[in-house]
Amino acid sequence: MAQLQSKMNKKEKREKESKTINVFVLLLIVLLTATLLTYIIPAGKYEWVELNGREVVDPQSFSKIEQSPVYFFDFFKAIHTGMVEAADIIFFVFIIGGTFGVLTATGTIETLMIVLSKKLANKEKWLIPVMMLFFALGGSLMGMAEETLAYIPIMIPLAIALGFDVFTGTAIVLIGASIGFTTAVMNPFNVGIAQGIAGLPIFSGIFYRIVLFVIMYGAAVWFVYRHAMKVKVNPSLGYFGNHQDLNSKQVLGSNTLFENNHKLVLGCFLVNFIVLIFGVLKFQWYITEIAALFILLAIVIGLVGRLTAEQIVQSFMKGAAGIITGALVIGVSRATLVVLEQGQIIDTILYYTSGVLQNLPSVMSAAGMFFLQFLLSFIVPSGSGQAALTMPIMAPLSDLVGVTRQTTVLSFSMADGIGNIIFPTSGYFMAALSLASIPWIRWAKWVWPLILIQIGIGIVSIIFAHLINYGPF
Repeated sequence: MAQLQSKMNKKEKREKESKTINVFVLLLIVLLTATLLTYIIPAGKYEWVELNGREVVDPQSFSKIEQSPVYFFDFFKAIHTGMVEAADIIFFVFIIGGTFGVLTATGTIETLMIVLSKKLANKEKWLIPVMMLFFALGGSLMGMAEETLAYIPIMIPLAIALGFDVFTGTAIVLIGASIGFTTAVMNPFNVGIAQGIAGLPIFSGIFYRIVLFVIMYGAAVWFVYRHAMKVKVNPSLGYFGNHQDLNSKQVLGSNTLFENNHKLVLGCFLVNFIVLIFGVLKFQWYITEIAALFILLAIVIGLVGRLTAEQIVQSFMKGAAGIITGALVIGVSRATLVVLEQGQIIDTILYYTSGVLQNLPSVMSAAGMFFLQFLLSFIVPSGSGQAALTMPIMAPLSDLVGVTRQTTVLSFSMADGIGNIIFPTSGYFMAALSLASIPWIRWAKWVWPLILIQIGIGIVSIIFAHLINYGPF
């Protein structure tokens, strides 16, 4: 009877999964919608000027221009163009996947997970708050985003080995880093740029953001911890995707030893991240330099892990092939931005929506700025890019509607961080789901309650910031 019930539950689960919308279908619907908007929304543009060494928008320069709708064949061309424009992150994801393919082939990850799971057998509840704090601090202090992708293939097996699921392992990394971007205590890539454009002292207003960091961190840990504990009690509530072969009882019952070659591989891996952090902070390394570092790491750990040259290459190819779907999703996601740019309607959307805020009470304008930035983070998922586009307009607008510029910057950073874990136009976010083998729709359904909680915290914090005249100005 129990076996029959189990089969029925599995059948129902498969039927539910079969009814979900394929992510490519979803993205094509979004792309089609964006294409239709190029026929409806008037084309317009702002002029860009140099300010403090950066190209920013002149808020007084908006003008309507000749309509340039995206035609039928251009719709399909945008997909290829999007892949070309996102090629840097697509190939970065391939390289990360390939490197972890080599790491997996050495047996180090599996062995490490077994050893750690045994040591944490009675302390597994500490995994979530401790590791989420690590990633939250990285995002808040150093702007860690793409750099966190490398941790996902490590956290997922560890979470499963401790009786949790794929969502738990992925959320520790993704949601943890997004907390950092949302509160942006000293994030140079969003709040640093935004404050510079708005004319504010860099990293000013830090105490208020620290308070928000604690609040957002607490809410996120509660959400992930609550899910993890439910899965630990009842594994059928969890999501395991392609990782179902990893069973906590099998792991904890294994006699596998952490040998010297495993220690050397792990040592190389840790040195790699020390060099990565140093390069990012000291030399402003980005995707190309980080990718080069991981290629070097793949070769070194392959040799240290006693793999032949042929095994290194084959393992790298296998790891890269495992995330090809997610890599393609990144390119198709970028196509939406390509269409909006070709139709020249991004500036028009920004112009009219910012105009609406001028007619609202100041407290409503503050909240409205948050929602505007949240919507714009779907179109421009890059925090630095969104800051360059919107701050030159929103900063003087805040003066007109009686909102402090610091509150305006806070609205931007809060919206940017929340969007990082829900919008499929974010390349690094979709790359993370690819590494975890999680369909976007499954993730969206799971994380949506947390998104609502974060939006609620965001609105309250922005209204409170407005009421206390969050400044210096």
